[in-house]
Amino acid sequence: MTLAVPVIDTHAILRNGDEILLSQRGGPYGYGRWHAPSGKLDQGEPLREGAARELREETGVRVDPEHLRLVHVVHHKQSSDVERIGLFFEATEWEGEPENREPAKCLALEWFSVHELPEDIIEYPAAGLYGYLRAEQPLTEHGWH
Repeated sequence: MTLAVPVIDTHAILRNGDEILLSQRGGPYGYGRWHAPSGKLDQGEPLREGAARELREETGVRVDPEHLRLVHVVHHKQSSDVERIGLFFEATEWEGEPENREPAKCLALEWFSVHELPEDIIEYPAAGLYGYLRAEQPLTEHGWH
């Protein structure tokens, strides 16, 4: 039996009242579609520090890891041999105005009303984002059935 090691992703949710910041993918995975700023956790990196790093690298926004609140977890089956665990953190305080710091990977950053989110959010991050907004249960298993 081969033990699969899931990829661990952090997703940062910036919320300003009823608006959430989303980024539009410019890379091959999900090109042109939306998701929250996110990325893979580095080896030996604490979760909230990874989420803060990814947010800073992608948007320039600075958040103290202590101000990241875990709001949802997604266990995503990407393919028969790749699993991902996505941890979704809401920033309760931050500094700076979001700007696109990775134009080769990101086409745009935009604020969207939680009542009018774009239809073309990538399915895996959408599962975490909608799980957070519904606040029904803290875990979504996505792509397993």
